[in-house]
Amino acid sequence: MGPDDPPSGRSGLPVPEDVYGSWSPAPAPDGSAVAFVSDRAGSAQVWMFDGRTCRGPLADRLSGVKAVSWSPGGSWLACVTAAEHGSREQVWTFRPDGTDLRVVGGGPGGTAAVGAGPWGGWSADGRLLTTETVVTSQASRWTTRAFAVDPEDGDRQLVAELPLIALLDMSVDGTVALLRGGRRGRRQLGVVNVAECTVSWLLGGAGSTERGCLSPDGRTVFACTDVGREMAALVAVDLENLAEEPRRDEELLRHEETLAGMFASSPGVSVLVEEVAAGIEAGIEDVVPDPGRTRLALLWNVKGGQSRVSVLDVASGAHNVAPELPRDVVLDCRFSAGGSLLVTAESWSDPRGVWSVDGALVHSVPLSSPGSGSLLASRGASVRSVDPARLVPPELVTLASFDGTELTGWLYRPPVEPPWTTVIHLHGGPESQERPVYNSLFQSLISENVAVFAPNVRGSSGFGRSFRESDDLAGRYCAIDDVASCAAHLLASGLSVGGRMGCMGRSYGGYLTLAVLVRYPRLFSVGVDVCGMANFATFFAGTEPWIADAAVGKYGDPRRDAELLEDLSPIRRIGMLEAPLLVVHGAEDTNVPVCEAQQVVESLERNGVEHEYLLFPDEGHELEKTINRVAFVRAVVSWVTSHIGAPETVQL
Repeated sequence: MGPDDPPSGRSGLPVPEDVYGSWSPAPAPDGSAVAFVSDRAGSAQVWMFDGRTCRGPLADRLSGVKAVSWSPGGSWLACVTAAEHGSREQVWTFRPDGTDLRVVGGGPGGTAAVGAGPWGGWSADGRLLTTETVVTSQASRWTTRAFAVDPEDGDRQLVAELPLIALLDMSVDGTVALLRGGRRGRRQLGVVNVAECTVSWLLGGAGSTERGCLSPDGRTVFACTDVGREMAALVAVDLENLAEEPRRDEELLRHEETLAGMFASSPGVSVLVEEVAAGIEAGIEDVVPDPGRTRLALLWNVKGGQSRVSVLDVASGAHNVAPELPRDVVLDCRFSAGGSLLVTAESWSDPRGVWSVDGALVHSVPLSSPGSGSLLASRGASVRSVDPARLVPPELVTLASFDGTELTGWLYRPPVEPPWTTVIHLHGGPESQERPVYNSLFQSLISENVAVFAPNVRGSSGFGRSFRESDDLAGRYCAIDDVASCAAHLLASGLSVGGRMGCMGRSYGGYLTLAVLVRYPRLFSVGVDVCGMANFATFFAGTEPWIADAAVGKYGDPRRDAELLEDLSPIRRIGMLEAPLLVVHGAEDTNVPVCEAQQVVESLERNGVEHEYLLFPDEGHELEKTINRVAFVRAVVSWVTSHIGAPETVQL
């Protein structure tokens, strides 16, 4: 074995415990460079592609970067980063050479975000559109304020102050702003008259509107919505006859009285809604305008989890669909100065990377990596490179749940004859979706001849509004039973064998893992709970107050639905859990507080159940540092194989 060869599992495949990814392309206004985020140095930081080479990191004090964008004038970059402690986020601005670094949102006690639009959160006049959520001086009270911030002098214009909002876009003349507001699964767009600070809410009803942008004159809203339909479509909302409804500040801050009703469409509002683009088996995830707002890039999620990208000419209605994408899944896109598209794309054999797609949507060029050959590890990983040809592709599997509901999932087959030792992996959200993207953990398990099945149980996005909403409140019992149905399918198909099946998941997937292990204690022989909720009462009491308020419609009200939430809490039946359990959490997690893990560990200790507790003292809800991701993958593989290790079998 040479110095660049990764260690191999029993199957002879490499163990790719971590390889670097790049994402969030931000084109310079003059087309001279592209900024992006990459964790190649061991932590997510800002890098630059100047047309020939990649260099960085820029502003190297910043780590845990989530996204980056370039101001229209080219003088500033903005990025969203993880806060120093916890799972909150901050917004920073700095010069393209990495100097003049300053915080413009998300100080102590709060979190911040940037908007969307043609420049990824900048207005046409070079102000940064930010949203800041902070706890007020009153105990347990909080508020969200939307600002347009001048990076030169720090001047902050208040655009709106309402709970559960995000500032998305602003018209070219600065007179109209576009907000998103509401709880998870029931979000709406709000149009702000900036001069009068009044808001009118659009597209109310069953469903949710997550993304949108304004036309050049600010008289039309282009919205991605599934209100009144199954798959999210692009609609145009004519604001010509829009009537604003003023609301008093003190009224807006009485959360319990206003959250349920404040996002209803304003009385007297009469608008024309026209369908612009829609699909039967695909929903639109995002709409991104070009700098002139004459073209719209549409990002589609095709049922099953693959992507499609198209560009719509606003004036003519001409719709150009990319015949082929550089990779199966596209996560974001942005127009460059020359008219091409910059996208973040990935596949099961290639992690996130930044690509340029020409204006005709035909030819793609990788910018952040060579795009072929070996996959390179982030700094801090023990594996320097991985040969993509030795990775295992997933297979899309369809099955019927206990009540006949159709479920799908991605099956990763090890190179040995079944039945296999198998791990069912559950994604977070629950509104997230398992898609065919690169996963170091999955490939590392496969290298030990352990199969992975990653299902999309009810509650997942990408399969229509009804499916996404079908696990709300008491529907969560069905989502738990979906996991058991997946296990039953694997056993009945002869793909897995009793006594050699495990279950694991992260965040909501960690909750679902715990819930399945206590309701079906003999079904799985090992479990891994990664920052999962164990007790809804302590989760609602300990999480960020804005996260708690946003989650009420999804999980239930901690007072009104207390009995339901108690029964759905795994901690209530923790005495039923028999499988050896690895519990993983970040000590700085403020989304799912670390007390959720501590309750589980203390209960397992009292009950004499075999367990291990892996606590990362310097991480929040996400494992941001490469060295910690490497430790996590190794720990999970070791835990699973030591309890349900695959027997030596004949290679295929």
